Amino acid sequence: MENSPVIQMDGVSRRFGDVIAVDELSIQVRAGEIFGVLGHNGAGKTTTVRLLNGVLTPTGGVMRVLGLNPIEDGPQLRRRTGVLTETPSLDERLSARENLIFFATLYGVDTPDIARRVGEMLETFELSDRANEKVGGYSKGMKQRLALARSLIHRPDLLFLDEPAAALDPVATRQLHGLIRRLSHYEKRTIFLCTHNLDEAQRLCDRVAVLEHGRLVAIGTPAELGRQLGSAVQLDLEVSPIHMAVALSILKEFPNLVATPDQEGEIEVSGAQREQIPALVAALAKASVPIYRVALQEPSLEDVYFALHGASTGRGALHNNGRDRILQREGRS
Repeated sequence: MENSPVIQMDGVSRRFGDVIAVDELSIQVRAGEIFGVLGHNGAGKTTTVRLLNGVLTPTGGVMRVLGLNPIEDGPQLRRRTGVLTETPSLDERLSARENLIFFATLYGVDTPDIARRVGEMLETFELSDRANEKVGGYSKGMKQRLALARSLIHRPDLLFLDEPAAALDPVATRQLHGLIRRLSHYEKRTIFLCTHNLDEAQRLCDRVAVLEHGRLVAIGTPAELGRQLGSAVQLDLEVSPIHMAVALSILKEFPNLVATPDQEGEIEVSGAQREQIPALVAALAKASVPIYRVALQEPSLEDVYFALHGASTGRGALHNNGRDRILQREGRS
């Protein structure tokens, strides 16, 4: 069916002896979205990718990927998915062109189309000039671009990226992120992104799922998860420096606000309720305080992540309370 989820997991578990790597995981991934899975090392991200590709058999639960059963239809499914792991699966004794030809053949690309597809991938990932050099001499960024080209050589409907930016420098990471956005937004491919890089997930993902010890603890858009931390927000105000004293006196009239000024006319306001913002701005304007900027600082995925994991970052009460709110909304308090 056209509106069926690309990925459907219902109560999926996987044990390794006494260790529960994935614990009754239930998620849906929609067509065309970048879906992020966040978690520390050992949270179950890589195991989930292997389960969804039919490489591992679940201990319990039901899965459907692209309408197929990964266990019963593994070979058929893997012809329609691409996988990029933290460590690129490349033969460094071969050239980039030879690697792509090998994987195109392995994935069943029609022989007459292989040369054209390889040429397109080399050009897309800016490897044409060094296509005939052995991959062993490539930089980490070039190897990662080649690995992504390899995972796309057969035009998969669904792409799994497991820590794709690991060990890349900032320039290579930015290039990789641009490619991921293009694949999703313009080529309409579904991306399943596993990462512990919170900034990467914040920048790229339409929705995210947070795992802890193989169990789902939250799911939603970054903005939705941020709002569940609580109604208090932070504002950055910029006013005329000569009106700073007036602005601060007005802000003191609002309960629970903490205003921290600097000498340049910037005021950091914490503890505000979202519904207070219009009244706050109106009060400043009524007092003829020139307002140059009002910036609402939404909670980031970093705030959400540490709240869910109960970590201390100097705001322990907020984080612990945020974790309770999110789990209560999920019915798992």
